[in-house]
Amino acid sequence: MKFEFSAGGIVYKKSGSKIYILVAQHSQHLGWVFPKGLIGDKDHIKGEKKEATAIREVREETGAEAEIVKQIIPVTYWYVLDGEKRKKTVYYFIMKYVGGDITKHDFEMADVEWLPSDKVLDRLTYKGDKDAYKEAFPLIKKLAKS
Repeated sequence: MKFEFSAGGIVYKKSGSKIYILVAQHSQHLGWVFPKGLIGDKDHIKGEKKEATAIREVREETGAEAEIVKQIIPVTYWYVLDGEKRKKTVYYFIMKYVGGDITKHDFEMADVEWLPSDKVLDRLTYKGDKDAYKEAFPLIKKLAKS
């Protein structure tokens, strides 16, 4: 069994009275997800903190620049890759959009979209992402008011 640790972001922006959430469609499995990636997954960033990973992965996978506002409870799930059982823990951060261009996302994502907050649960593919969103959205509503 292998243990993996990832970090990512639930990025929001407000336009008028509406709140929009950033979601991405993965290029390989085509599931709709929040951007995330393995913590310190490249040689030149060994020792990278989970916060830095979340900011980097959001930028790489979506083209969006975002700042961390708050961490939510980590999501843990099991999956099998190449016949090996893996336990993955994902540290999600609520992040506020500050700039960038979502058309400039990397190859890992086939598509990136801003969705109205009430359409996000219908679009997300995986239970872990849906659970994270259910925890994050009440906080995002409060943050977007301030």
